[in-house]
Amino acid sequence: MNNKKEPHFETDSIHAGNEFREGTGAIIPPIYATSTFESDNDYGFDYTRSGNPNFTNLEKTIAKIEKADYATVFASGVSAITAVLSTLDKGSMILAEENIYGCTYRLIDQVFCKFGVSVEYVDFTNEKSIKRISEVSPDLVWIESPTNPLLKVIDIESIANETKDSETALVVDNTFSSSYIQCPLELGADISLLSLTKYTNGHSDALGGVVCTRDTYWGDKMMFSQKALGLQPSPFDCWLIQRGLKTQSIRMEKHSNNAYEIAKYLEERFPNEKVFYPFLESHPQYEIALKQMKMGSGIITADLGIGLEKTVSLLNELQYFTKAESLGGIESLSCHPASMTHAAIPRNVRESVGITDSLFRLSVGIENVDDLIIDLSSALDKIGA
Repeated sequence: MNNKKEPHFETDSIHAGNEFREGTGAIIPPIYATSTFESDNDYGFDYTRSGNPNFTNLEKTIAKIEKADYATVFASGVSAITAVLSTLDKGSMILAEENIYGCTYRLIDQVFCKFGVSVEYVDFTNEKSIKRISEVSPDLVWIESPTNPLLKVIDIESIANETKDSETALVVDNTFSSSYIQCPLELGADISLLSLTKYTNGHSDALGGVVCTRDTYWGDKMMFSQKALGLQPSPFDCWLIQRGLKTQSIRMEKHSNNAYEIAKYLEERFPNEKVFYPFLESHPQYEIALKQMKMGSGIITADLGIGLEKTVSLLNELQYFTKAESLGGIESLSCHPASMTHAAIPRNVRESVGITDSLFRLSVGIENVDDLIIDLSSALDKIGA
């Protein structure tokens, strides 16, 4: 028996952040669908842009499961990214992993670069790139692990050690892994950022983002951004996300088990092609994945070398993997990054990091895995692959 005083993830997911239900007997706190509050109320709320009970409840829960002192919720994952980038001054420099989410790339390249923020992209699976941190002393180091969409697994602890020596803040986008599978703050990151739309909510029916930290400086900056930049979420979305969060642990185990079986199937059917999944032994960073992740999560990326036309045909033939952007819901989805999530990245840039026209991404849901494999097998047979 584990005698730790601190409750486990599953217990915190269900029991943390359940305030503001006094006097009603409600097991689940209500949705506070109000734009404003009576002045001088007991909780200090004044206007929902700067705070709402549903924000507070969700923030308390996420702070618990992310092992953070501060968690600030936003309207979307991109809003959370915007909040962090908005803290930079003219002349600030970002050192970023070369394979990042297309919207992150677009936000830096087309918005913040106009205000004098510069960025350098490197391959953080390369030891020389980690040493680059001390060479250029950036204001932020920005990584995802696993990355979108190539599922590169970045050694968070190694980079954190380097950023501490350089007095640089390390931001880890933890969306693809989820709070249940990985805890960047315990690995030394300054900020753990998530799109709550994905695995945290898990039901493809709400948008949200969060920035988690143990640093008072960053906690204060994020609260300011939520209020001053108008990046706040809706109370209803927060309520939906908190509802979804209560089952995150059991969902992530099913997502991961299904994805592992499907990844093995694809690798066996296409032994000479590229199938990326963090917990496949063939993954280039398999040992790092074992070190910092509980399990492999629910995303598979593959490049079967069949070209654009056949790849698109494959996705169109799938019955249970709906072709759509986003990920992390209970239902399976498929995505063609070159024409969807990463279309904002210039062709030469995306191809240089491996996002080819043949590359596709599967967000594996929690359906019966045999049904999903039969669906894939049938679609592959139909296109002659």
